[in-house]
Amino acid sequence: MSLSLNTIKPAEGSTKNRKRIGRGNASGTGTYAGKGQKGQKCRSGVSNLKRLGMKQVLLRTPKHRGFKSFHPKNQVVSFESLNEVYKDKEEVNPETLFEKKVVSTLKAPVKILDNGDLKVKDLKFKNIKASKSAFEKIKKAGGKF
Repeated sequence: MSLSLNTIKPAEGSTKNRKRIGRGNASGTGTYAGKGQKGQKCRSGVSNLKRLGMKQVLLRTPKHRGFKSFHPKNQVVSFESLNEVYKDKEEVNPETLFEKKVVSTLKAPVKILDNGDLKVKDLKFKNIKASKSAFEKIKKAGGKF
């Protein structure tokens, strides 16, 4: 016997015919169709949650609302911290900022914001973002991106 699509059958005992309820007394589940007699549970349209007493549990559980972005937030670096940590003509990148403990992690991007004045001259910036005003002040101080 060859194996082909029309000869494939499930393993013996792995499938079972479903019970068809409410199909006459001869089927064994006629008359009340396995729901007993009268009352709320035997009627149609009653949800299982109501029947099992789950509604109150669902209402009590806190729902996770709002939105969580997959994009990491920028780590903010100020001119003040650059003035304290760097000397003239040094390279500023996330690794050196991390080594000097200006930023807490290498996983999140770094952005320089304008607050105050940049006193250090000729800094070289790599893999760092900057606000427009900060970018202009860095250019004035001889910095390069």
